[in-house]
Amino acid sequence: METYKKKIEIRWADLDPNFHLRHSVYYDFGASARIDYLQQNGITAQFMHERVFGPVILREECVFKKEIRPNDEISIDLVLVKAREDFSRWSIRHHIYKNGHTISAVLTIDGAWLDTSKRKLVVPPEEVTKTFASMPRNEQFAWLDKM
Repeated sequence: METYKKKIEIRWADLDPNFHLRHSVYYDFGASARIDYLQQNGITAQFMHERVFGPVILREECVFKKEIRPNDEISIDLVLVKAREDFSRWSIRHHIYKNGHTISAVLTIDGAWLDTSKRKLVVPPEEVTKTFASMPRNEQFAWLDKM
């Protein structure tokens, strides 16, 4: 389980009238990091479309710590916080850093997998299970089945 970190560029449209990052952009950064991680591991939009499933967010929370301004250099990480053993439900945490190691925000997502035809929550295909099994985990990682 190596670490995962993605660089992010701030666009003019990401700013609010106070010239710092709009609150909703933090959530967009998290989605971008998660989708990028899945794609790097073969779980592409095409893969999900062919198997009639996709991720669904059940809860999303962001704790804002330091404002991000137009010239800041931004990166975001990704760690698995908790999951069911079949990876049908999971929580991922992102730290959004500015200018190196200053944590600007902590984003936590609770999610699951949705059968896009039946509109029901499902256990994901084996390829997803393998990807989530190798995902970086935080120090307090816990199995949901054992909580």
